[in-house]
Amino acid sequence: MLQKYLTVKEEGGEHEINIERSRFIAHIKRAETEEEAQDFIQQIKKEHWSANHNCSAYIIGEHNLIQKANDDGEPSGTAGVPMLEVLKKRDLKDTVVVATRYFGGIKLGAGGLIRAYGKSVSEGLNAIGVVERTLMRVMKTKIDYTWLGKVENEVRSSKYPLKEIHYLDTVEVETYVEEDKKEEFVEWMTELTNGNCRISEEIVTYLETDK
Repeated sequence: MLQKYLTVKEEGGEHEINIERSRFIAHIKRAETEEEAQDFIQQIKKEHWSANHNCSAYIIGEHNLIQKANDDGEPSGTAGVPMLEVLKKRDLKDTVVVATRYFGGIKLGAGGLIRAYGKSVSEGLNAIGVVERTLMRVMKTKIDYTWLGKVENEVRSSKYPLKEIHYLDTVEVETYVEEDKKEEFVEWMTELTNGNCRISEEIVTYLETDK
């Protein structure tokens, strides 16, 4: 698992621009397998069956081993490839994009198409949003309620993002900690509570932050 990488927001979205009376709609989504990417492409093609083109590109895998681009009837190399290049330049992973075009009557030429499809994806990414996913260990700290105010305040102002607080017989405070910072966190929390805590290592998961 990668320690850090960039991808699009999981829920994805769409963004439309107009160039020389043609409508370009960028549909963007996170996809962790090629099957997910293809399913998304087919879904958009069904929704926009009357469009002139539904061009697509996706990049998948830790090492970007799966990269595909499709011009869907546009002149070869003028749509899918420039779309894929935007994903690569942004250093995105596990991302699929479909650019739907409704022709407005004005031909753009090869250079114009390359710029239009690239712009559609680039502006779509800006509108929908990119996140950085960082691999983190969830650390659970059990404390008595008498320590809650101090611990919560200190955690919220610390470099350790708060995940959740469970109010049970004792309080369980879950925080995100980078794997190589676990010992440092334990020392910090132990000192903060004068040793009145029980700390355990929980799951490893990704924390997402907006970029």
